[in-house]
Amino acid sequence: MCARVYSVKNYIQVGIQLVAGNRSFFANKKIFQNKLITRKTKERLYHTVIRPVAVYGSERWILTENIKQKLSVFKRRLLRRIFGPTQKKQMENGDKKQTRSWET
Repeated sequence: MCARVYSVKNYIQVGIQLVAGNRSFFANKKIFQNKLITRKTKERLYHTVIRPVAVYGSERWILTENIKQKLSVFKRRLLRRIFGPTQKKQMENGDKKQTRSWET
């Protein structure tokens, strides 16, 4: 019973930190959506501003599959908001097909 309570508290703590990460993103939303700022700069801002807020205290978390999934979804959702959806273009060059993808 005690382990289950700790697991629930752990899951709640992760949720609280991800909400804080969302807040830090929306506080800087204009910066991330500015077209004049380079992609590399936005990546640096994500790694130095948002991610540390989201994973604060993570050394105490018990990393379960549910929490890994939650962190992965958080990361993908924010990167999609920053860079937009993935764009794939296929170009015909004779026999060759080249695929460009702007994934992060």
